[in-house]
Amino acid sequence: MSRTAGSHGPATLAAIRKAGLRLIYEHGYEALTLRRLAADVGILSGSLYNHIKTKQDLLFTLVRNHMTDLLANLDQALAGLDDPVAALAAFVRLHVTYHMERRYEVYIANSELRSLEPENRATIVAMRERYERQLIEILDHGVAAGRFRVADTRVGAFAIIAMLTGICTWYRPDGPLGPEEIVRIHTDLVMQGLAG
Repeated sequence: MSRTAGSHGPATLAAIRKAGLRLIYEHGYEALTLRRLAADVGILSGSLYNHIKTKQDLLFTLVRNHMTDLLANLDQALAGLDDPVAALAAFVRLHVTYHMERRYEVYIANSELRSLEPENRATIVAMRERYERQLIEILDHGVAAGRFRVADTRVGAFAIIAMLTGICTWYRPDGPLGPEEIVRIHTDLVMQGLAG
């Protein structure tokens, strides 16, 4: 196989990550072969090692990049929000929107956590816990202020995240509802469920 014209450095690495994301989403991590990945990118199999160390390195990078982006977006969405109701609405908007736009990344981060080696898994779990903690803190603040009613904010946070993440299983960009309407429905459901 000949090298794809213009495929070098950062462009090739981006192509490898994009193809890896799609192939893992479609076939699963275990079924992914580096030969297939190289063929999809248009490079020789041995050339992959100029860009990734191993298949595990690729998976970890994809999941870590997803979590890094999610956390950065959440930090930005919550910046300057002291009111727990406003913060919760921002959390819901960010989570639902991100999960509609980044379905491949979300699916892989959830379904292939089991495929990460222990050290890599521990890193990702710590990042997930940081994300969950931010929602727990919002709920704690809302309960303390008398704005939310929830018996256990940790359980409440897990329930909210599970409900919101479910969008990955049914959302279609060509569906009857637009993103704004979907965000509004989810926000209403969460707020009504926590009404104090």
